[in-house]
Amino acid sequence: MKGRFTSMDWAHWKPKEKATILFVRTDGMLLLIHKLQGMGAGLLNGPGGRIEPTDPSPAAGAIREAQEELRITPTGVKEAGELWFEFTNGYSLRCHVFTATGYEGVPTSTPEAIPLWVDERHVPYEKMWTDDRIWMPLMLADRPFLGRFLFDGNTMLGCEIDVAPLPGPPRERTPDA
Repeated sequence: MKGRFTSMDWAHWKPKEKATILFVRTDGMLLLIHKLQGMGAGLLNGPGGRIEPTDPSPAAGAIREAQEELRITPTGVKEAGELWFEFTNGYSLRCHVFTATGYEGVPTSTPEAIPLWVDERHVPYEKMWTDDRIWMPLMLADRPFLGRFLFDGNTMLGCEIDVAPLPGPPRERTPDA
């Protein structure tokens, strides 16, 4: 039954489309965009969009989208996590989340987006998709994640997120372990 997160069969879930989102992070600052058109228009986000058949990989798609939306080429790109979105209207999207440690070019406004730098300590979640406040702190802490979300339009109905454990010293073994 659509509309109830607890009834989702995530083990057999298949997205209708695949997409990317990328965040450039330099000196404690995060490059966002004010999205001007398409899904999420009017909200703040990172550059991104659907993976094209000509993209050799999701990372290549993320770089292409940043080039199209901001006229920059991200450098030091690495995957940070993955987001699965199911909408009550039947649309579904698998999104690869990337970060970049730098970029070439000058962030420039385009018909798709206006660049905006924000302090990573003060991310304006109130101007973003509801789910961002759940997974973005993990991305900023370099904690790999897999998030699953159910939306009705722009309203999040439910979510769950798997997070990679923090690295730490190996557990001590006891004689009976």
